[in-house]
Amino acid sequence: MDFLPEKIDNYAVAHSQSEPELLQKLNRETWQKQMQPRMLSGHFQGRVLSMLSKLIKPQCILEIGTYTGYSALCLAEGMASEGTLHTIDINEELHDFQRRYFNASEFGDRIFQYTGNALEIIPKLEKNFDLVFIDADKNNYPAYLEMLLPKLKKGAVILSDNVLWSGKVVEEISEQDEDTKAVIRYNKMLNTDSRLESVLLPIRDGLTISRVK
Repeated sequence: MDFLPEKIDNYAVAHSQSEPELLQKLNRETWQKQMQPRMLSGHFQGRVLSMLSKLIKPQCILEIGTYTGYSALCLAEGMASEGTLHTIDINEELHDFQRRYFNASEFGDRIFQYTGNALEIIPKLEKNFDLVFIDADKNNYPAYLEMLLPKLKKGAVILSDNVLWSGKVVEEISEQDEDTKAVIRYNKMLNTDSRLESVLLPIRDGLTISRVK
């Protein structure tokens, strides 16, 4: 679903930084070889993620939902010189695809992959994350937030993708639509939790920036 007129959207993309060559290649290969290429963050949102990471200069990044590794590489661009990125994905078939691009980047030795259920993996990661990007199964968004908040210190930032969910968040919800119900619940949690301050940006499918108070 497009939330901006096509001409305005194209203008915004044309007047934003170009994606690096490696990401252009990753973008192309994802569209050529993967079944759901629209899951890719893509050029415009990728530059937003890169800019936010560069402003935050995180020491330790957690990403929930790697897909082909595009967003991880965007976030890695802003890491502190000794920073690390830890990315979780349930699809083991994408592990080697991701690794190939991670290793081709300058951040390869600082990107750590985990394959499996994020709800089982996160408790085992004894890290102090200062930037978190959530872009995985929508049904578990509330559970991810509840699990992460006690582990995040003051000033940590959470980026949440797909929070407009193709506009379904403002439409009548089917009783069987568990994903939309979860996204709506999650958005309310971000907006009402006294530990957070949040702003929802209508970028692509919705991106919320939340800061731990």
